[in-house]
Amino acid sequence: MPRVALFGAAGAIGHSVAAALRSKGQPYRVVGRNEQRLRKAFGGDPLAEIVAWNPDSPASVQAAASGIETLIYMVGVDYWQFQLHPELMRKTLDAAMAVGVKNFILIGTVYPYGRVQTGNPVREDHPREPHTFKGRMRKAQEDLLMQADASGQIHATVLRLPDFYGPGVEASLLHRAAQAAVNGGTADLIGPIDRPHEFIYVPDVGPVVARLIDTPAAFGKIWHLAGAGVTTQHDLVLEMERQTGRELKLRVAGKTMLRLLGLFNPLMREVVEMNYLMTDPLILDDSALQRLIGPIRKTPYVEGIRHTLAAVRKTQSAANAAA
Repeated sequence: MPRVALFGAAGAIGHSVAAALRSKGQPYRVVGRNEQRLRKAFGGDPLAEIVAWNPDSPASVQAAASGIETLIYMVGVDYWQFQLHPELMRKTLDAAMAVGVKNFILIGTVYPYGRVQTGNPVREDHPREPHTFKGRMRKAQEDLLMQADASGQIHATVLRLPDFYGPGVEASLLHRAAQAAVNGGTADLIGPIDRPHEFIYVPDVGPVVARLIDTPAAFGKIWHLAGAGVTTQHDLVLEMERQTGRELKLRVAGKTMLRLLGLFNPLMREVVEMNYLMTDPLILDDSALQRLIGPIRKTPYVEGIRHTLAAVRKTQSAANAAA
């Protein structure tokens, strides 16, 4: 029986963690709402045990966590339903503790910090004072978990990530630009695009999580995993142009445009309050994590963009063949 379960495995980070465990020959359980989607993604891997769950059923959540030593939590919600984050965390945490899960790793975000107060790069001791609804919901999620750790009910940790990108990562800020670089058309971006920013290449996340699983000292604290260095969205668009030889047409939506788009698009409406991360950069310092687990392999942006563009080409070729 696997000793590690990936809750929310169908997302990009889940695929990265699964790949890291697979490379070690370690069995793992993938948990999600849609069994068909899980089977499509992991059905060919003999190391993967596939379990569908219903978060609204305590018995279902307990069954999904039963027999597991370490639970890795990557459960997503629609961007306009962030109030569900603490609720889902409570249901999962209660079930995990009820069936004896020992360790719980939450893949987190920078949202709970709010605006930078200490200057960049930001360490783990930065105040968590979110000024947005989404930040408050993510902080509430973290608080539930770390309070359970502090009370001795479970060993818990949070691995905080910046924005991410990579092959097949459609939720990335860079995804539309990568599509335009390969297929033509206009690259839709959220601006401003000339401010400092960082991105983590999704395949780099899994190996770090796999190391945390076997690092007892990781629990009871929050850790940062930074990107491959400070860049800008504009610089990465230029790299896409360089690699494809195609000059991109850019359509950049700032806060005012996002408000207008939000009149018709619920996702754009919810992006407005987080636009401060574009105007007031937040860059993570992960020196503490590197002291804990050693050097971390981070894919350079040039290489990451190359793999991302190759994935877009592969997807387009498959679509053309199907048509």
